[in-house]
Amino acid sequence: MTHDDLIHPLIRKAYSVLDGQPLGRADALAIAENIQGADLLDLVSLANKVRLKFAPALHSCSIINAKSGKCRENCRFCAQSAAYHTNIETYPVLAPEAVLEAAGKAYAEGVRTFGYVTSGRGWEKPDDDFRVILATFDRLHETYPDMRLCASLGILSEECVKLLAEHHVSRYNMNLQTSPARYADLIATTHTIEQKLDTIRLIKKYGIANCTGGIFGLGETWADRVDMAFAIRELDVEGTPLNILLPIPGTPLEHQEHVTPADAAKIFAIFRLVNPTKMLKFCAGRETVMKDFQGLLMLSGLNSLMTGGYLTTRGREVEQDRAFAESLGGFGREEK
Repeated sequence: MTHDDLIHPLIRKAYSVLDGQPLGRADALAIAENIQGADLLDLVSLANKVRLKFAPALHSCSIINAKSGKCRENCRFCAQSAAYHTNIETYPVLAPEAVLEAAGKAYAEGVRTFGYVTSGRGWEKPDDDFRVILATFDRLHETYPDMRLCASLGILSEECVKLLAEHHVSRYNMNLQTSPARYADLIATTHTIEQKLDTIRLIKKYGIANCTGGIFGLGETWADRVDMAFAIRELDVEGTPLNILLPIPGTPLEHQEHVTPADAAKIFAIFRLVNPTKMLKFCAGRETVMKDFQGLLMLSGLNSLMTGGYLTTRGREVEQDRAFAESLGGFGREEK
């Protein structure tokens, strides 16, 4: 018996990804539904090999919650929805000086990608708040010209997207969150997945890169997870943030069971096999849910992490994450 004979046939077949052959949907679903136990480590190993071949550079980013809470949308996982009582801090759009201070801290710690995030549905027209946001991006670009500026402002009109492109935004975050077919069931009913897809298309039209991912642990099936991986591949986005649900007290999902580390590793590996050349970023749930398994999960095909905290939950300090990445040994060199 050879070493190859010990590898599960589904994983052995998926090694074709290393030769540039895309993984099909049926094979991805078969892996999702059948690989477990000791075979999972072989899957993780393959995903890491694919990452090292096609996307070896390590990326990191920081974000600021520039407008918190009082959102009229009813996303079932979100602490910022006004539909739920989650006792988070709420505040309007931050003044440019507060954002510059946060960006300066991230810059001093070596982070060169900075995300500006606001709660709410988005903007149809550029109002006073939107003009403050544009002015903030101008100040950020003037002060830190080599810092990549990202925005996550919700559903936007073409007029607003065009203005962002003119004010130094180079990447936009618009998450699918789950399989597009299940969006109304699992996420929200106050807006549609098509509205989000329309924004993604506009972002592409105006030359802004897309960062599009989702959340796991909402009650979705393995088929839903695979569907999201392929929906993201079809959109051909630059990066994909992957979040593990942290059930927030007061939301409809507060009693949802946590995703296990084994399932998280399988999810990340499948996303790498489906999207071999893309940036896959581990975001929420990394410290709070996955805890001691962070190292294993970062070796499951991921090449990016969000550092310094999230929107309404704390993360780790940038220096801690830098030491963490270095401790993995051979994980990859950080791209500046």
